[in-house]
Amino acid sequence: MMYYLHRLSDQFIGFNVFFYVTFRAVAAAVTAFLVTLIFGNFIIRKLIALKLGQPIRAAAEVHRLAELHGGKQGTPTMGGVLVIGAVFVSSLIWARPDNRFVWLALFSMIYLGVLGFVDDYLKVTKKKSEGISGRLKLVSQIALAAVVTSVFLSSPLLEVQARALYVPFFKAPVIANMSWFTFVFFALVIVGSSNAVNLTDGLDGLAIGCTITVAFGYALLSYAAGNFRIAEYLQVPFYPFAGELTVVCSALVGAGLGFLWFNCHPAKVFMGDTGSLAIGGMVGVVAICCKQELLLIVVGGMFVIEAVSVILQVISFKLTGRRIFVMSPLHHHFELTGWKENTVIVRFWILSIIFALLGLATLKLR
Repeated sequence: MMYYLHRLSDQFIGFNVFFYVTFRAVAAAVTAFLVTLIFGNFIIRKLIALKLGQPIRAAAEVHRLAELHGGKQGTPTMGGVLVIGAVFVSSLIWARPDNRFVWLALFSMIYLGVLGFVDDYLKVTKKKSEGISGRLKLVSQIALAAVVTSVFLSSPLLEVQARALYVPFFKAPVIANMSWFTFVFFALVIVGSSNAVNLTDGLDGLAIGCTITVAFGYALLSYAAGNFRIAEYLQVPFYPFAGELTVVCSALVGAGLGFLWFNCHPAKVFMGDTGSLAIGGMVGVVAICCKQELLLIVVGGMFVIEAVSVILQVISFKLTGRRIFVMSPLHHHFELTGWKENTVIVRFWILSIIFALLGLATLKLR
């Protein structure tokens, strides 16, 4: 909404700053940070009052991990509502309200946030680690992919590029028209990113810390995709609507920093599936909107590694009866081999920063 203040620049030239994405992106980050900081304690108190505490799996299921995390029993969960609320409010204030990509990203975040909220609620009320069935989660995520696909294919302006498959290091699309596979591809991106963040959310501040670096990376990628001169110079796909996603991603950076204030070790609140599914899904949609889907594998490298560790563990155990890791996801493996929780978290943050920088570096290697 603040975007329209630039129309008053005829009366006062200072209002012209509201026209620029860069100014509004910084303002969105600061706004989201302040919102989470101001309302953080209020939300935590409400979650405690409603007795929405995190259940910890029994020792028989996870052996020594239950001993390490036993003290976290009862820590309020569903804190993801704070991140979602801050991103939504900040984006509503600073992003262009007539931009379809902004609304698509926000819709995806809220949709998956509701799915995660229901999942968390069932876990808390049942006092178990299982909530919504994996099949229902998958169907819900695929339904979102169908919505995203329909938005692109219903617009002649977006359809051609939506069907194209761009690969890092290549200037031209590797596949010019994916045809019906476009929907499958979008579904893989959304389901993969949503669940990867969800799997990473197992230690205090781990997932939200990695989210900050990924969101910052995609804020820059969105800006490049939405600016014709930069897109032409870097030889990346140009989408006229993508630039405003810089504001949304910056809001996520600010909200992430604010949430980390309360989520750092020892955490006062967990984001739960409410936050992790919403964040991962929204990042996936942003990657689709700026046509940098496959680059998410690099920029979100830590999320990918965590997800792959789970897949490899399951495959290995089913085929050979042996486990590759002491426990998956990977952060639990390092915990059980003697690393302190803070050590795992900070080292994974460092790697996440490096992966984001590597992803951005590929823009010049085309």
